Amino acid sequence: MNNELMEAIIMLEKEKDISRDILFNAIESGFVAAYRNHFGKADNIRIDMNRETGDYRILSVRTVVKSEDDVTDPVTEMALKDAKLIDPDVKVGDTVEVELKSKEFGRIATSNAKGVLLQTIREEERNAIISQFSDKEKTVVTGVVQRYVGKNISIDLGKSDAILSENEQIPNEHLRPTERVKVYIYEVKLPAEDKNGNKNANRRPKILVSRTHPELVKKLFENEVTEVHDGTVEIKAIAREAGSRTKIAVWSNNPDVDPVGACVGMNGQRVNAIVEELRGEKIDIINWDDNPGHLIENALSPAKVVFVIADGDEKTAKVVVPDSQLSLAIGKEGQNARLAAKLTGFKIDIKSETQAKDAPGFRLEDYYDDEEYDEDYEGYDGEYDGEYDGEYNGEYEGDYEDAEYAGEAPDESGSDSEDSEE
Repeated sequence: MNNELMEAIIMLEKEKDISRDILFNAIESGFVAAYRNHFGKADNIRIDMNRETGDYRILSVRTVVKSEDDVTDPVTEMALKDAKLIDPDVKVGDTVEVELKSKEFGRIATSNAKGVLLQTIREEERNAIISQFSDKEKTVVTGVVQRYVGKNISIDLGKSDAILSENEQIPNEHLRPTERVKVYIYEVKLPAEDKNGNKNANRRPKILVSRTHPELVKKLFENEVTEVHDGTVEIKAIAREAGSRTKIAVWSNNPDVDPVGACVGMNGQRVNAIVEELRGEKIDIINWDDNPGHLIENALSPAKVVFVIADGDEKTAKVVVPDSQLSLAIGKEGQNARLAAKLTGFKIDIKSETQAKDAPGFRLEDYYDDEEYDEDYEGYDGEYDGEYDGEYNGEYEGDYEDAEYAGEAPDESGSDSEDSEE
């Protein structure tokens, strides 16, 4: 029994996730390569290998000819008198199998055989990684921080390493070696092909992960919130500025389930677990609404809104808020309005009630003639009724950077109420 060979195969099978049959085939291919390199051909070689014990024989199949003078190729032919030493009953024209010892191969042939074996192992290891992580693409996995490679971070995912590039790291987040961290696999990049279309077997696939991707937040909610995982509650839209704040819009397919409450959890337990994983990133959870006016109003939370005039075709919205709420609606450095614009897909222009009085398009009377306005809005109490007859498909087409903010910039030294979470 070849104990050393079997121990090596069992170890490779466990560590590299390569099947035993593939490893045995690779060994056989290595012997064939060595034979070809030593004798110049390998058409007449047969490998007899016991895959239970690891014992093997290398057999050269040769045709029997009458005499040594008739032997034209000693690699494939054998004289009758020599063949009878192997099989006394053999006749001219029959074939006999001559056992060869691997030590008879030259050093170069042995080196080539080793190269074939290692190449096969690398190819199968690469294929195993591709198979495993291609299925995990667009999912969240837990890894261990290994080391910094320049400004990038190497993350150990078990059978392979992933790359957390500088652009995909949360600003001001400092990950330490051996620290466990959740990451989002956004791409498994296969090795580049050469000019002949062959993949470089020496290169492993690159697994690219992110800590800033909005889908990371969505997947964390799917893992933490049962109602999101089973589809009872849907996350309709996400707007994120990693490391600072995220807004998500949720919808319930069951009228008896409060989508916001389900995501927050009892005493905030569910959302707090996600906030902790994101190192304190604030998360606002709002109700999704097919009416864009209502959706925009919700998205600007925690600010109160007087009314919204939304154009579904142009994807623009004019919003009027109380004077005291303008700074809160815009948010620190415009963040609240910017995230609301990204979440809804609308270009949002916000003004206070005082500013709106002198701004065309921000007054309700601009959209009605005097008689109709007096009749419909006499005694208007400042409550937005949410009526909207335009179309909205809920898909974001614009760039959130296009959001416009009217009025004076918020006082950064003032109230910190914009940091409150819904």
